[in-house]
Order: sequence, then structure tokens, then C-alpha cells
Amino acid sequence: MFRAPRRLLIALVALLVAVPAGATNGYFFHGYGTKYKALAGAGTALYLGPMAIANNPATLAFGNPGYDATVSLFSPSRSYTVTGDPSGAPSTLGLAPGEYESNSDVSFIPSIAATRYLNEDETVMIGIAGFGNGQMNTDYPLATFDPGASFPDTNPTGMDLTQMFLAPAIAFSLGERHAFGLSPILAYQRFDAKGLAPFGAMGSSSNIDKLSNNDYASSFGYGTRVGYLGELLDFFSVGFSYQTKIAMGEFDEYSGLFAEAGDFDIPANWTAGVMMGFYGMGIAFDVQHIAYSDVASIGNPLLPNLNNAQLGDAAGAGLGWEDMTIFKGGAWYMTNAGNMFRLGYSHGNQPVPESEVLLGILAPGVVEKHLTFGVSKVLDSGREFSFSLMRGLWGSVSGPNPLEAPGQQTIELSMDQWEFGFGVTF
Repeated sequence: MFRAPRRLLIALVALLVAVPAGATNGYFFHGYGTKYKALAGAGTALYLGPMAIANNPATLAFGNPGYDATVSLFSPSRSYTVTGDPSGAPSTLGLAPGEYESNSDVSFIPSIAATRYLNEDETVMIGIAGFGNGQMNTDYPLATFDPGASFPDTNPTGMDLTQMFLAPAIAFSLGERHAFGLSPILAYQRFDAKGLAPFGAMGSSSNIDKLSNNDYASSFGYGTRVGYLGELLDFFSVGFSYQTKIAMGEFDEYSGLFAEAGDFDIPANWTAGVMMGFYGMGIAFDVQHIAYSDVASIGNPLLPNLNNAQLGDAAGAGLGWEDMTIFKGGAWYMTNAGNMFRLGYSHGNQPVPESEVLLGILAPGVVEKHLTFGVSKVLDSGREFSFSLMRGLWGSVSGPNPLEAPGQQTIELSMDQWEFGFGVTF
């Protein structure tokens, strides 16, 4: 049960990456599992089925054994707009003015989970889940960083990052009110980048052969999620979950792009939440923090790093993302007909500063607000079917092109999203 065979993980990834997608909270998904997604990802203090492993493994101790299978259709719309003509001055990198939209805007994202009791007195629950952690993808049908067509293989321009977790879990009940959970994580990720050769020509890469257009690179890594759940009152619970930074192997094919010779660890994150529920209705509220800045390839700024180190060096430039803190709230209501309706809303300041819009073209994770809705129905067979809808409201950030003459060009990044989810629990 607790072994994580790579063949199973790769099979799940093969489904996940059938068509590339975009991002939600930075590049993390807004929630995991159809029912949690319908609450905008809130639910650290709430058990809604085996996919709770991805949120807080401790909640398994207060749930029933079973299975979850979900699939989501995720559709982001990403674009950037350049205002102002290139200066043409030496040592600058000007972009073609205009508005440009990314292709590759639909993805099917599956997840599966299963749980069972480990002992006869039902105080220990074990389980396993396979799910996508997040994605970043852009696919612009032009030579974004090479408007003069001076280099081969710069059209199209973009990147594709996909991350997948396989997470066994165990949860212990400590009396009737408290539980602790532990979930070791085996992670797999793959990455591809296109159209970045101009940065090598500027002398900005430590290895121009490992900078761009090297097809997909992949790596494995490991980490841990721990959680606590406390039912302080019959109608009131608190929960906390912490995931360590996941140490990933390097993307060797892109050691001239990412800082620390192709290193791209998965950021640590924590979530704290409360839940209050009674008589078929309730509310949940979570706060999540994602430490993007602690990963050099994500957090290192473009400048001054690009002036002091080359891409791929330990101090090489990255995406320049800041940490994200996201506030999530959800509510649910059971009708007399047995339909469970869910609503949710989340808000978090997007991680891309105005100073980082140039490389932000590759990863415009600028959505800040999510509206969600869902409904579940338990049939006579005992199977529960669930549907969720997410609308990521339009977000944008604008700033100067940092590799152009001052005041010469402005870059605006924008994104909005839709997601439709379907799941079955039994």
C-alpha cells in the first residue's frame, strides 16, 4: 500500500498531460477533488472523501473507507500585450508591439484516491491518492523574444510544466476529538521550453545548449505532508496541514535555464482552516500560504540577477515570483431532495511583480479571484456523484520591459479560467 511504483505514477501523468493547461493560484490548483474544488479549495478541517489526502491527511481518521475518482476539464485563457516599439539599441531585448494569445487552452485532469481501515477498532485509516499538483503552460504562435527572426527555432515560444503526486497516507484517531495524519509524497514533473535562444545569444546562459528547445525533461522527487484535525465542538472543527519543500531532481536538459543547474523544487506550503456545520449546512474557511520565493528558479528576480550571474547559475535569474497567501471560503446546504449544493470564493494576491513581466510572459499566473459552485447526489446504490464549476476571474499585471531602454515598452500579462469537474465517490 505504501510503495509508490513509478509505473503507476507515470501512467497517471500520461493522463494528466494529454493536453497542456495553465495555472490557478500561481501554478497550484485551487483545490483537489471535485467536492473540495466546489468550495474554492476550502476544507482543511473537513472530510469530503478519500481525496482529503491531498488537503489534510488527518481528516481521514473521521471519515469512512472508500474510493474517489474525478476528472476536470480546465480551460485557461492567457495573453500578453506589448505597448511601444523596440528601441533597437545595443544590449536591449525589445518585443514586437501588439496583443498575443496563447494556444493550448484545454486540459483533462484526473485524480484518484482510496482509503481503508488498518485495524479492527477503526482508529487508524490508510489510503493512497494520485493527483496533479499544478501546471504552467504557454504556447504563443510567434517568436516572442526574437521579433527580427534572427535565430532558428524561436517560433513558437512558451513553456510547459506539469507536476504529479502519488501520496500514500495514514491517519490516527486520538480519542473521539483529535487526529493526526502523515502522507509521504512521491512527485514527478516534466518540463519543456521553446523560443528562448535569444537569451543565450546575449551571453545570459551558462550553457546555451541546455537553454531551450530540448524537448521534455523529467525528474522525480519526494516530500511529506502532515496534518492535524480537532473537533473542538460537535459543530466546530479546526485543521492544519503542512507540506515540506519537495526536493526534485534537476532538469538536466535545461541546466542553462533554471537556477542551480536546472533545479526546480516544489515549494513548501501550509493551510489552516476552520469548519462549522449542523443540520445539513455549514461553512468552511481556510488560509493557505505557498512559499514560491524559497525556490531559486521560481523566486530569483530577473534583475539584478541577470547582470550578476548567468541563467543556470545558483544566483541565476528566475521568474521572480513572490509568496502567495490565499483566503478560501465555502458553504454547503443539503436540500430535502438530498441534493448537496456547494459555493465557494477564494482570493490571493498574484505572485508576479511588475518588475518580472518579461519572463512572466512564459508563466502568467496572475488570477487572484475564484468563484466556485458544485452539487452532489447520493444514489440508492450508495455511489455519490459530484459536479463542480470554477470561474477564475480575469487578472492582470503591467510593468516595463526591464531589458529595454527606460520608458520604451510596457508589458501587460492577463489570464482568466474556467474549470468543469465531475467525480464519483463510493
